[in-house]
Amino acid sequence: QVQVVESGGGLVQAGGSLRLSCAASGRTPRTYDMAWFRQAPGKEREFVAAIGPSVGSSRYAESVKGRFTIARDNAKNMVFLQMSSLKPEDTAVYYCAAGPSVGRYDYWGQGTQVTVSS
Repeated sequence: QVQVVESGGGLVQAGGSLRLSCAASGRTPRTYDMAWFRQAPGKEREFVAAIGPSVGSSRYAESVKGRFTIARDNAKNMVFLQMSSLKPEDTAVYYCAAGPSVGRYDYWGQGTQVTVSS
């Protein structure tokens, strides 16, 4: 079992930055693929970014490429999402997820709200 807890959401103006954190605990989270998803009101949840246990294994949605950076600290079992040049359309609840392989996320956090004002 793996527990996942997000933090760092909030209200920011367009063009600003925000960093989300995800703390993972439990069984072997260091070997897991970690990802961020988001869900805006009235929309389906969508993939944002993911990172595997290996260096250079990060992946991004086209809508955030060049603006968001995902990173992990295996020593602390933490994953971060640095968000820059934020746009109002980035407003959503952001979820951290963990899983044993790419595309398979068995464990989810409760989500953290990010609101970008215009």
